Amino acid sequence: MKNNKLVLNYCKNFEKITNTDFLEGDTLSLQLVKIYKDYIFEIDIENEEEVANAIEIDKIMSRYIDDYLFRKTLKQELLRVKVKKTCTDIVGTIVESIIEIFHRVEFEQTRKIYISKWI
Repeated sequence: MKNNKLVLNYCKNFEKITNTDFLEGDTLSLQLVKIYKDYIFEIDIENEEEVANAIEIDKIMSRYIDDYLFRKTLKQELLRVKVKKTCTDIVGTIVESIIEIFHRVEFEQTRKIYISKWI
């Protein structure tokens, strides 16, 4: 239980992510929040890689909530993710896939920003 408080120190967006109301029937978003919670509370605080992944998934889920275009892209990409039946850590595999998708989308995606001029 005391590790939960330590984990929440790393996951600054936990309240925003877990308290977000999604549209009715958006089961994928609800499952992603459940996976997020399962993952961050199962990490080993002593393992730097797992802590870094927890911070990363916290940032990704925050963006998922705030950015409609990213949410739409992530949902489309997640439907293509395959998990083998022999996989022992399904949640970890999905989180790794989400992080990989995020980095790929960040690399590929450029948004056009229009600056309007006021006269």
